[in-house]
Amino acid sequence: MGFPSSPAMSRALDLARVAAAMGEVPVGAVVTDPSGQVVAEAHNRTRADRDPTAHAELLAIRRATAALGTERLAGLTLWVTLEPCAMCAGAIALARLSRLVYAAPDPKAGAVVNGPRLFGLATCHHRPEVVEGLGAAEASQILKDFFARLRRGDGR
Repeated sequence: MGFPSSPAMSRALDLARVAAAMGEVPVGAVVTDPSGQVVAEAHNRTRADRDPTAHAELLAIRRATAALGTERLAGLTLWVTLEPCAMCAGAIALARLSRLVYAAPDPKAGAVVNGPRLFGLATCHHRPEVVEGLGAAEASQILKDFFARLRRGDGR
């Protein structure tokens, strides 16, 4: 899509590249306040931390709540390079993030516009504004390159 670039999404893409260099699935996430200032950021660390829940979104949410001293992130935006999975979408709702901006769709494991569409379920009590596609081409290319390297045996 022809969206203008965003400093927050650019940073999330940079974090995805860092994850890829570490042999992690390349996903980056940034939490910003209403003025656009970065509150927290993270990239996938499931392998490094030996923790299946160490997704970029969860780590960024944890860091944001710690930085702000609250479990609620109302008024904040989460920028992430890949459509969140069900676990991360659930955390986004529980954290009460006001806005989710993600780059690439994830037809296999996504849970926002694909799969269970968590925010549309009656049991989901908080629904952030969702913006999709910002940085999609770049995020998709980072993912394609990473998995191509793995198939060739060049990845960790």
